[in-house]
Amino acid sequence: MNMALERCELLCNVTLFLLFSLVIVGEGQHKGFRKFNQVQDTSQRAVSEEQWFTQKLDHFNGADSREWKQRYFVNETYYKPGGPVFLMIGGEGPANPAWMQYGTWLTYAKKVGALCLMLEHRFYGKSHPTTDLSTDSLRFLSSRQALADLAHFRTVMAKTQGLTNRKWVAFGGSYPGSLAAWFRLKYPHLVHASVATSAPVYATVNFPEYLEVVWRSLASENAECPQLVKKASSTLVERLKDPKTYDNITKDFNLCSKLQIQTEMDSAYFLEMLAGNFMDVVQYNEDNRGFEGVPGTNITIKVLCGVMGDTSLGEPYARYVAVARLMMDTFSTKCLDASFNNYVRDMTNTSWDGPAAGGGRQWVYQTCTEFGFYQSTDSPNQPFTGFPLMYHVKQCADFYNVSAEQLAEAVAQTNEYYGGYDIRSTRIVLPNGSIDPWHALGITQDITPDLPAVLIKGTAHCANMYPARSKDLPQLALARDHIFLLLQKWLKQ
Repeated sequence: MNMALERCELLCNVTLFLLFSLVIVGEGQHKGFRKFNQVQDTSQRAVSEEQWFTQKLDHFNGADSREWKQRYFVNETYYKPGGPVFLMIGGEGPANPAWMQYGTWLTYAKKVGALCLMLEHRFYGKSHPTTDLSTDSLRFLSSRQALADLAHFRTVMAKTQGLTNRKWVAFGGSYPGSLAAWFRLKYPHLVHASVATSAPVYATVNFPEYLEVVWRSLASENAECPQLVKKASSTLVERLKDPKTYDNITKDFNLCSKLQIQTEMDSAYFLEMLAGNFMDVVQYNEDNRGFEGVPGTNITIKVLCGVMGDTSLGEPYARYVAVARLMMDTFSTKCLDASFNNYVRDMTNTSWDGPAAGGGRQWVYQTCTEFGFYQSTDSPNQPFTGFPLMYHVKQCADFYNVSAEQLAEAVAQTNEYYGGYDIRSTRIVLPNGSIDPWHALGITQDITPDLPAVLIKGTAHCANMYPARSKDLPQLALARDHIFLLLQKWLKQ
């Protein structure tokens, strides 16, 4: 679908799903959704004790009785007897208990006397259904199994905690936003309403629109900014054709070892990693994420475009280098590991102690077997070059033995199962930000009065979920109020 994402203001919607994104996890980077709860939860003061729920390994095979323990959190602070139950859905990273203390959903909970629960997604964080992350184990990782986890959790908790007659409301942002919508769609008898924020509901193998939105989002700050990024990126691509430049490029970007470009996969990995600096900043531009323990929230589109426009730094290429250095300083990265071979080694490590076990191996598996979402450079209307669709598709084969044909079929099945953009349900509100590239795969116009969209101009990924602050755009504050009024109305139904 060609989301002619209404010029620069619409730029927002899709990034949580970005398998493409380079998410900083400790010293290493992994591709994940640049994601809203992808932050390591170790940096947070445990605001609520972790609890464990006995879950089925395979909900769709009655002959398989294997079980495992799923992590969840409870906040009873605002609960009033007879009040609703709010269920925050975990996503492609560890569940962050900071969400039990901060966030718009808690503001809503206080107003309606809700009990708040958060369930970690299977195969992420501490929720380990299997002994390893082998491809054979990962066949139990899917959005359908995750929804069945939610359904079983909701059913048992309602029965054991005396909450059967309460109205349950699902919340989620990014991939969990999609799960929130699909939970209401597939289990309408269990969930009364859903707030599905920044939810990419349409699966697609190739998602070049992501980078088109990045172009528009940069241009919304300064029309020249994406042009300068494009010039810098093109210069780098030219230099990569000449091995004599590799020593200088190694020094420029402070690489951990001398640049080696032997295959197109090597250059694509390096180019994608550097583009990721801009992609991440656009996706989360000015979102109030500090409470999650995320570094770098001070780096905004304005900051990046300021560096790209600074002629005192030299040519656009030198400014591109300066952006990369700024990001490394911000995340305390000693050097940049641009080795695709190291990335493959990390991503094919199947141990729970492996470098990609924080979510990288699992999320890329989900993109290969359900969603696609590959942020390729296949569109001419974006600032980067050098990481085409095939670069992503080939990783599915290399990491999990999933062919291009299997990937295409899996993505088609996902849309067939959930309906893509054509959701048929009620009481789901679908907020998106216009700066967020993920909004291109989301619902940005009302489907029916009972399936309203909320497109928030000038905000990024999951912005409405974060705690309010005085400098929020007025349209963001209005969107939060509007969502609450919908919830109030629906809870009376």
